[in-house]
Amino acid sequence: MSATKLPHLDEPKAGRLTVQYSPTPETDVTENPPRFMWIPVVDDDARYALRLSSDPKFPAGKTQVYENLPLNFFTPDVVLDAGTYHWSYTTWDAGAGAPSSTWSSTRSFTVADGLAETPLPARKDRLAKVATDHPRLWMTKDRLADFKKAVKADPDHCSWSNFYEKSVLPWMEREVTREPAGYPDHQRTAPVWRQTYIDLQEVWYAIRHLSIGGKVTGDAKMTARAKEWLLEAASWDPMGVTSRAYTDEWAYRVCNALAWGYDWLYDDLSVEERATVRASLLERTRDVAEHAILNAKIHLFPYDSHAVRSVSLCIVPACIALLGDDENDEARDWLNYSIEFLMTVYSPWGDSDGGWAEGTNYWMMGIAYLIDTANRLKSYTGIDLYKRPFLQNTGDFPLFCKAPNTRRATFGDDSTQGDLPGIKTGLNMRQFAGATGKGEYQWYCDKNLELNPGTEGAFYNWGWWDTNFDELVYKTDFPQIEATPPKGGLRHFKGIGWVGIQHAMDDPDNHIQFVFKSSKFGSVSHSHGDQNAFCMAAYGEDMAIQSGYYVAFNSSMHRNWRRQTRSKNAILINGKGQYAEKDKAKALAATGKIVAAEERDDHIYICGDATPAYQSLSPEVTCAQREIYFVRNSYFVIVDKVDASKPVTVEWLLHANNAFDVGKSSFRNTGERAGFYGQIVWSESGKPEITQKTEFTDVDPADYEGLHVSTCLTAKYPAATRHRIATLLVPYKLDAPKRVFNFMDDQGYDADLYFTDADENTFKVVMKKLANT
Repeated sequence: MSATKLPHLDEPKAGRLTVQYSPTPETDVTENPPRFMWIPVVDDDARYALRLSSDPKFPAGKTQVYENLPLNFFTPDVVLDAGTYHWSYTTWDAGAGAPSSTWSSTRSFTVADGLAETPLPARKDRLAKVATDHPRLWMTKDRLADFKKAVKADPDHCSWSNFYEKSVLPWMEREVTREPAGYPDHQRTAPVWRQTYIDLQEVWYAIRHLSIGGKVTGDAKMTARAKEWLLEAASWDPMGVTSRAYTDEWAYRVCNALAWGYDWLYDDLSVEERATVRASLLERTRDVAEHAILNAKIHLFPYDSHAVRSVSLCIVPACIALLGDDENDEARDWLNYSIEFLMTVYSPWGDSDGGWAEGTNYWMMGIAYLIDTANRLKSYTGIDLYKRPFLQNTGDFPLFCKAPNTRRATFGDDSTQGDLPGIKTGLNMRQFAGATGKGEYQWYCDKNLELNPGTEGAFYNWGWWDTNFDELVYKTDFPQIEATPPKGGLRHFKGIGWVGIQHAMDDPDNHIQFVFKSSKFGSVSHSHGDQNAFCMAAYGEDMAIQSGYYVAFNSSMHRNWRRQTRSKNAILINGKGQYAEKDKAKALAATGKIVAAEERDDHIYICGDATPAYQSLSPEVTCAQREIYFVRNSYFVIVDKVDASKPVTVEWLLHANNAFDVGKSSFRNTGERAGFYGQIVWSESGKPEITQKTEFTDVDPADYEGLHVSTCLTAKYPAATRHRIATLLVPYKLDAPKRVFNFMDDQGYDADLYFTDADENTFKVVMKKLANT
């Protein structure tokens, strides 16, 4: 009798919005073992098996089979020998202990020698030896005992006295916060959102800090006060105005407050009080976890900024606090999911280069919570996320794309409203210095804090973090690393399509920053329609800026200006930019790519291709490329190439803080310490009309009341099917004006553009003329 034929496995094609099948022959495997991902089948409860072999025929003696996997992503618990491997997956019948479908297509990959070794212990092992008593968040009971002894001997131990005086004692006198009223008529408004956000962050501070303070000092009154705050928050309706569906970031804060209070006050709560807090915490955690896992399905659609962030911000700490204390042990399943997500899928916004597609401000936020969870997992389970290449390298992203003295010279949403990088950026960098030993990260932290005195209470700091607590935790858990000046140069973040240039970052009088972007992430999430755009800062001052303010997500400023190509140092084609609206599929399709990013003998060369991004609104475009030449760490030559199936106009945009002085073919912008001038060197399609305006078009003035309005310069070129435009940009210090001379030789088939400085250093850019093509 023949065996029953298995159903055919559903193995759909991966889309732009989904995880990708990996690893494949095209995958750059950067850690050992590699991370396995595939598109899940329709059944949410499906289980899987994965087979792995050095032989594509999967013979029994050479094949490892991982059975009964609950998710469509997996990290093995062993390191592989270098070599080529093959893998496939199937659905699994746990009852029969056998596949329930045919095996998938076979995919291959290669493991090189010397990769980072980052295996993940299997579920049956990874939580087997964790502490079952409390506390568990940050410190376990044995560590707490040693810490108390150290503080008793030296109140300044690890900055304890500073934390105690500034971040514990004030909550003893503050009136306990009551349940928020929500929005007027339940219509969301930015002022109520912001104030309630702060109020609930402070509830978290009060409970966490009073609980820790009472435990460390043995102050019964302090512990009692912590309980008052905790029991009040536990009495709030988990599905009311502080629920995830009402305002998720409010809910995350309440959930964290309950988690820390439940964990650190566990032994001080009565049986009834403990049950009350546990019930509220469990319901809130379930609400957040089920949304991320079942509704947002971040294991299939990983580009949900808030749902992905909730894993590290909320789910992991809540589950550590709850582990083993809920009847169905749901917390264990959510915690295992979160660990595997962070060790396998994460980060959807970047790769081993360390880039973060949402920009430096959302790097600051997302990485801050990831750091917290990495520290909690390391101290409680021994799992070390910091060994992953992404976390080893991600400090390079702000280092090269937003120097400590720059404000608007980078991309993405930024809640600092034109201020310097928030101090949490520096504290994140210190954390990575401690985890990697890289002194340039500590340098960034030191410089960031030096330039930002007294900003701890600013909304974009206090509304998210108490830096006194950060200081205490870091000094307790990690070594102090000696700062070393950054080397600078070029850094290409290939996974996100960003290029950062830093020259003399440790010398403000000579520092130049240039950031260029052409990304496969298009305008999804907190990215914008800014493929092939650039930003520039020089000599301690922002020059070519990202215009506008991130006053609130989906405000008129955000929707009509900040996200749009017209607010960037980019081009418009027939008056249109790139798709930057709400459709995620269209946003991810409006892409660019970095064709080249190279350090050459006397210059840096970058080439970006944003053709798909412009085709999203102008399908007649057949080519939209931009080349950047950064010559002798001094000046920039920008070459734009646009081809179209019918004549199109090109508007070349440049944004600056101040108005321009405009000539027929040149422009100049003067700041407080430095300036820059530009000259149109060559245009194949004819001379442009140069204009400027100081306004935010189509933006409600209330969105920028009291804020500075920047100026946009536009060089509009006449309609043509082919555009070749060369523009010179020269930054300089006001006390040391600079000129770069240029001329053209087009006697041959090409137009040779020559540039020469005061020291007679000559540089040539070759422009291919139409006649030669």
